[in-house]
Amino acid sequence: MIVLDSLLPCLRHYIRQSSQLLLLVLLVWMLLFFAVFSYFTDSQVNQLHRTTFVFNSESQHSTHVQRSSRAIMASHNVPWGMFAERRGTFQRKQVFQPPRAREEIHFRNFGKRRVEFRKNVMKPPETEFNTWSVVRGLWKGQVSSKLLGQRLQKAKNNYILSNEHKVFYKGQRKANKGRQEILCQIKEQAQLRTLNSSEQPFAHLGFQQLVPPQLQQAYRTCAVVTSAGAILNSLLGREIDSHDAVLRFNGAPSKGYEKDVGSKTTIRIINSQILANPQHRFNSSLIYKNITLVAWDPAPYNIDLHKWYQNPDYDLFNPYITHRKNFPAQPFYILHPSFIWKLWDIVQSNTLENIQPNPPSSGFIGIVLMMNLCEEVHVYEYIPSMRETGLCHYHEKYYDAACTFGAYHPLLYEKLLVKRMSTSFEEDLKKKGKVTLPGFSKINCAL
Repeated sequence: MIVLDSLLPCLRHYIRQSSQLLLLVLLVWMLLFFAVFSYFTDSQVNQLHRTTFVFNSESQHSTHVQRSSRAIMASHNVPWGMFAERRGTFQRKQVFQPPRAREEIHFRNFGKRRVEFRKNVMKPPETEFNTWSVVRGLWKGQVSSKLLGQRLQKAKNNYILSNEHKVFYKGQRKANKGRQEILCQIKEQAQLRTLNSSEQPFAHLGFQQLVPPQLQQAYRTCAVVTSAGAILNSLLGREIDSHDAVLRFNGAPSKGYEKDVGSKTTIRIINSQILANPQHRFNSSLIYKNITLVAWDPAPYNIDLHKWYQNPDYDLFNPYITHRKNFPAQPFYILHPSFIWKLWDIVQSNTLENIQPNPPSSGFIGIVLMMNLCEEVHVYEYIPSMRETGLCHYHEKYYDAACTFGAYHPLLYEKLLVKRMSTSFEEDLKKKGKVTLPGFSKINCAL
């Protein structure tokens, strides 16, 4: 009993120490648990943040690409740029099905084929290929799509594979035609044609009362002023205004840019987006008043007019009919799809490479239009001068090589063909970006 009494204090001390040790171990375990829990919780939060950042970045990139294509389209009409974006749902008939997005890039606007205007200033991107090797090749009339960057080559190949207009070219190809042979080919095959009341469904729509008299040759010397950014600081305005007639494209303004692009406008080519998209203010803007208007919209390659009328790229027919009724004195035409696709056939027939199976650019359409109407045609900055910077349009701060060399439209091949028809000296191309072409009335193909 005495021994037990003597051991009790020791036992109590041992139990007290064990309890403290157990509490210490428990505390350490709890601290370790919270540390591990916090580590994994923070990792998940950070991962979520990174995922959100990537998603937002990709969304912003996607938005940028879509805007790009629209700009392109508007540019060379583009409108309409790659990039599937030229298409929207502006003022479509109820029976229309929303068409696919187009450049839509790329590029139509696009691109059209041109095509919507950007407000944000964008800086020139890093050069993705040697731009000047392509420009010099155009000056000399010797260039290939192989000189383009991977992005533009990929866009071109994707359009060839998709072939949305069901193009099936059956003609011959010859890449070594002489200047006179090309001029005679284009004179024979590209006679101007606009919609009238001779075909259905337009005969039943009363186009006989709507359509003005056919456009005919009326000018001696004409200027075709592209919307290319390279025309800035050119000081060509006075020379441009000296011509009997001046052709401009889409919504390209002259006000504020007179010293470079001139102030005179005689004819304006507009793609169907200008009519359908309220943003372009077709009904109210002064740039569409007191001039001759020529509208166009791509139709199926097989020229199915009924299908085209029911489902154009953009609804141009309703605005056209309304405008003709409200302003019957203003000359306003719609180009016949057969004219558009004949131009494409001519471009394809003069190169062994497969070109984009999309309608030609507004620039090329405008050049051939004026060759029908003028004795001599001077084209400015269609083939780039030494001022080329990658700027799409002189009135917009947006840069993309597709505006100059094409993605949706076969621009590179069009420009090469125009150079082969030109009588200009290389000095004119370098300093002015000017090409001189004879009108159809001056092309003698009798021999």
